[in-house]
Amino acid sequence: MKYIVVTGGVVSGLGKGVTISSMGRMLQGCGLRCTSIKIDPYLNVDAGTMPPFEHGETYVLNDGGETDLDLGNYERFLSISLTSDHNITTGKVYRKVIGKERRGDYLGKTVQVVPHITNEIQEWIEEVAHVPVDDLGNRHWEAEAVDGTTATVADKNKDVKVADICLIEVGGTVGDIESSVFLEALRQFQFRVGPYNFCLTHVSLVPIMGEEQKTKPTQHGVRDLRSVGLSPTVIFCRCREVLEESTKSKIASFCHVDGPNCVLSVHDVSNVYHVPLLLMEQKLHRILAEKLQLGSIEGLKGRLDLTMNGLEEKANMWNLCGGSGANEKVMKMLASGEEELDALSGMSRSMIDWARMAFKLDRFEEVVKIVIVGKYTGLQDSYLSVIKSLKHASMAVERKLDLIWVEAAHLENDFENAEMGGEKDLGKMKSADGVVVPGGFGTRGFLGKVTAAKFCRENLVPYLGICLGFQAMVVEYSRNILNWEDANSTEFDDQTKNPVVIFMPEIDKENMGGTMRLGSRNTAFTHPKHEDGSSSISQIMYKNATVVSERHRHRYEVNPERVDAIHDAGLKFVGRDETGTRMEVAELPRSKHPYFVGCQYHPEFKSRPLNPSPPFHGLLLAACGMLDDMLAGSEK
Repeated sequence: MKYIVVTGGVVSGLGKGVTISSMGRMLQGCGLRCTSIKIDPYLNVDAGTMPPFEHGETYVLNDGGETDLDLGNYERFLSISLTSDHNITTGKVYRKVIGKERRGDYLGKTVQVVPHITNEIQEWIEEVAHVPVDDLGNRHWEAEAVDGTTATVADKNKDVKVADICLIEVGGTVGDIESSVFLEALRQFQFRVGPYNFCLTHVSLVPIMGEEQKTKPTQHGVRDLRSVGLSPTVIFCRCREVLEESTKSKIASFCHVDGPNCVLSVHDVSNVYHVPLLLMEQKLHRILAEKLQLGSIEGLKGRLDLTMNGLEEKANMWNLCGGSGANEKVMKMLASGEEELDALSGMSRSMIDWARMAFKLDRFEEVVKIVIVGKYTGLQDSYLSVIKSLKHASMAVERKLDLIWVEAAHLENDFENAEMGGEKDLGKMKSADGVVVPGGFGTRGFLGKVTAAKFCRENLVPYLGICLGFQAMVVEYSRNILNWEDANSTEFDDQTKNPVVIFMPEIDKENMGGTMRLGSRNTAFTHPKHEDGSSSISQIMYKNATVVSERHRHRYEVNPERVDAIHDAGLKFVGRDETGTRMEVAELPRSKHPYFVGCQYHPEFKSRPLNPSPPFHGLLLAACGMLDDMLAGSEK
């Protein structure tokens, strides 16, 4: 196992997660299998109880782990499925060590930060690095379940192999007190695994003052890193503009790296999907292969290809390091059809598909406007996976995405209340091609989400409700179609006479952390046909699968005692859990609405750039007026 560590200096938020994900995507293009670990120095056990305004969204994994949003970047870029153990926090490490001490595992010894905490971190990294995470295996398992065949746990894992490279991101900034124990553990770890199995990289900021690129922040950051016994092999320099050669040379000279070629320019590009191509153009894969001696590994022979089947030599054609996009010749080549691409001998299918996607995104001219009605709109990272899923879907329909934000609380009292901003938000809703109402917790803004669902239903605006947005459409339909005027969720009104959304009975109502219905659960499409003869649009978007697996994060669900009445009134619960008691997917038939869909689960957590989430894809197709053509094509 080879380990590549990424640290950050100067300030937080430089893009370590995107950098490490892009590095992994590039290495996958060379034929390597990658896994990722995120180290978060905070004392929380996980991110489940953190407010979105402080930490961004909580990303949910297949096993129910509530983690940092960077794990979402890893999964999306690398098409892998991680576990909760791939997110290491100070809280988790200390809890484990204290548990061992209470059991007497240390035989009465004095338990100290060094060696007990640092050893635990190293052992954790080594153990988790060998957990198979290949998304191919997970797709294989889900396909078997959809086909209705049986499979054992052994069958589930037979196509999943251990990674060759483990990418490790250390959260925070070098010099922070809370991350010092992890840096000490990594200092020891480099000797534990050996110099040819460990590579440290560092992300820093190169600000521009006047017209000069300043290197001093990077010098100080690397000095802090070296003071704890760690010296980077590669330095990634975040800058608004392409890094000048003189800047690279100065940083290389003062930061103890092997020449300017080890100082990489990670400047602003037109979209984030260019970053793996940017790193490849600067030969990062060659630097890492030499440092880690990848060519000498017997098990990689026949699989490792640093030329990426000839794609490497064509990389300079798109000239990202020159500060521009690809020239017209390259853009035409990358944006052309599959048949022409297959004729380009030697192109790596893995990376050429990625390159085509990145450059096609720059060429989109037609715009699709999507409104997000949320309660955490002050920090867009609160809805990062939703945004990414919309981006993936917009790429699939070849449209430029224009996101419009509406604060749900503004819609609560009166949709046209000028004081609350409702009149302005009404204009936003009217101009939208589609609306997403994502999940959330707490009473603030819920009635605004209900109002948004009503507006979309009555005005035939494509609508996708997720988790709380799904519950909002159920409440709205119950109030306005079934005339249950006080219909509500017991989360917000436990005295309502029409509780259409209730608390899950088996969950502990007192404790907050880790008490929700979390992780992947199966959803069966139990009602593939509507009374008007039309097929379920949700099932069609899942390629007519009978069972799908999606990730959940909620405490409240649709009341089983009210399901039949709502279903018979027209809002069809087409997807349910395997017991038939938990409602997972609801929709209006296509004869009633172009796209009015809600799901209790969070489909955004399984969306991938080259494989968009089906509910989001359906929303964008409907928003662009392309859904009918897609359905007609699928019936042929």
